[in-house]
Amino acid sequence: MLVNRPPMGWNTWNTFGKDISDSLIRESTDAFLDLGLKDAGYQYIVIDDCWSRRTRDPETDRLVPEPEKFPYGMKSLADYIHERGLKFGMYSCAGQRTCADYPGSFDHEFLDAETFASWGVDYLKYDFCYKPQGVEGPWLYRRMGMALRASGRDILFSACNWGSDDVWSWIRSTGAHMYRSTGDIMDNAESYRKIVKSQLPKLGTSAPQCYNDIDMLTVGMYGKGLVGTTGCGDADYRSQFALWCFFSAPLMLGCDIRHMNETTRSLVTNRDLIRINQDLEARPPMKSGRPWNENFWTLFKHLDDGTYALGFFNMDEKDGETYANFSDFGLPNHAGYDVTVRDILGDEGEQTYREYMRVKVPAHDCKVYIAKLVKR
Repeated sequence: MLVNRPPMGWNTWNTFGKDISDSLIRESTDAFLDLGLKDAGYQYIVIDDCWSRRTRDPETDRLVPEPEKFPYGMKSLADYIHERGLKFGMYSCAGQRTCADYPGSFDHEFLDAETFASWGVDYLKYDFCYKPQGVEGPWLYRRMGMALRASGRDILFSACNWGSDDVWSWIRSTGAHMYRSTGDIMDNAESYRKIVKSQLPKLGTSAPQCYNDIDMLTVGMYGKGLVGTTGCGDADYRSQFALWCFFSAPLMLGCDIRHMNETTRSLVTNRDLIRINQDLEARPPMKSGRPWNENFWTLFKHLDDGTYALGFFNMDEKDGETYANFSDFGLPNHAGYDVTVRDILGDEGEQTYREYMRVKVPAHDCKVYIAKLVKR
C-alpha cells in the first residue's frame, strides 16, 4: 500500500517559483533533517514547475533538466535525497505546456513516467494547464495514472486539477493518491479561509489512498516568496495548520525551510496535531458553532484509537467565545459520560466537562484539544 496516510513534505513553489536549483534543493534537504521534519513524519522533497528546458530533447523526445539550474541531473539529486532517508518529488502537467510554459506531458505520458522512474522519482505533482480544448480531466488523469503504474516504480500520483470537472467524483478511479480540489493558495488570511470554507460540502470525499489536497501550506512564509502577498501572523498560521490537520489534507510545507523560525518549527512538528492529520481512518470532522456568527467554528473528529479531536476556531476580527454542545456530536447528557480534554497548543492541561464546553479564542486563532469520554 503506497499511501495509507495523508502525504507530508515540502514543495518549492510557494516561496521560490522559477528560482530553483540543485543547490537550493540540497540545502533544503539538509535543513529538513536539521529541523526534525523527517522525525515528525515529513517525507517528500518536491520540485515544482520550471525545472526543465523549454523544449524536449530533439532526438529522444524526453524531458531534459535545465543544466544551469540542475547541472548534475535529476538522478544525482534524487540519490542525495534518498541517501538521507527522504523521498524525491517532481512536477509535470497534463497539458501540452506547464503552467509556466515548459513542456507538458500531454501525449508523452508513458515516456515521461518512464523517465521519472529512471531518475528515482517518488512523487509526481500533475498540473492542469494548456490542455487541448475538448479533452476532459478524467481522460488525462487516467492516462498518467496508467503510465505511472507501468513505469516499474512506485510513484505517488498527486493530481492537481484545481477542483475542475467535479474531480472528487471520479479521481479515485484514475489511481491518484491525492487530488487538488481548490485554486491556488496565497499567503493571507482571506485565501486560506476561502479554501477551507469551500471544502465544507466536500469533507466526505477524502479517504485513505486518495486524499483531498487543499493546496500547500503557507505557514511560516510571513509574506515572503512567490505567493507571499500580505502574509499572516502566527495566530492565522496556527489556525491554517490545525484546519489542514482536521481535514486530513496532505501537509506540504511551502515556506523557505532553511530559515524557518522556532515558532513555525514547533507548530509544524506538533505531534498531537500531526496525529490528528495522520489518523489512519481519515474521518471528516463534524462542524458546529455559533449560528449567529459563521466566523466561529467548532470541529469534532473521530480518531482511530477511540479518542477525539476537538477544535475551536475564531475567524473573526475580535477575540470571542465559542462553545461545543456535546449532544451535537452524539453524546447526550443521559448517556452517563463526561468529556475530558487535553490542550495540545497551550498549557491548560486536562479538564473535564459535562454536556457543554465554552472556550475563549483570540481573533484569528484556535484552541485544539484531544478529548476522551469518561464514565461518571
